[in-house]
Amino acid sequence: MPPRHSEGYDPPTGPIPVVHRDADLLVVDKPAGLLSVPGRGAHLADSLLTRLQESEPEVLLCHRLDRDTSGVMVFALTKAGQRGMGRLFETRKVAKRYVARVHGRVAEAKGTVDLPLIVDWENRPLQHVDHERGKPAVTDWKVLESKDSETRMRLMPRTGRSHQLRVHMQAIGHPILGDPFYATPGMPHMERLMLHAEGLKFAHPVTEKVMRFTVPAQF
Repeated sequence: MPPRHSEGYDPPTGPIPVVHRDADLLVVDKPAGLLSVPGRGAHLADSLLTRLQESEPEVLLCHRLDRDTSGVMVFALTKAGQRGMGRLFETRKVAKRYVARVHGRVAEAKGTVDLPLIVDWENRPLQHVDHERGKPAVTDWKVLESKDSETRMRLMPRTGRSHQLRVHMQAIGHPILGDPFYATPGMPHMERLMLHAEGLKFAHPVTEKVMRFTVPAQF
């Protein structure tokens, strides 16, 4: 059975880099290894949300990133901001851009993965492809750099299913390096999951100004 998400939880310390702040939104660079929100049990209480709320109790959650994924994450500072961002994510009006290092050389220059996903109940929190019961999940991808043993890719999910990018890359035969859940035998060891939320673009939920945020990957 694959390792559980809660095992060996040792989140990084240090300040959380702030990317942007206005009256309604707070955008930060989430470190890899830190939960977005608290998990079940006292040992999983430390999270990005709770750390931000220690100094700013008004911070509100808008979306999540996997514990092992780093990068751009948006929080709200007002109820209006939270409601507006919620609608933007729900109606898929937030353009998301990720960078990943995957196992093996990807032959094509670009493509799309369209495979429905559902939770693997016997091995939660893992997800898997299920053409009968799965929810629609679509990921566009583009190769940035190829080597003999790995490929650097840009991933642009159209949907926001749990573990979507990780399962989709595994499904096309190129799991993300460092993935504790979806790695295949023979993959090289990595200190972290090689997946980073590089950028977000959306219309500000209150001012309607087009917002673009980019934080380059550190791998």
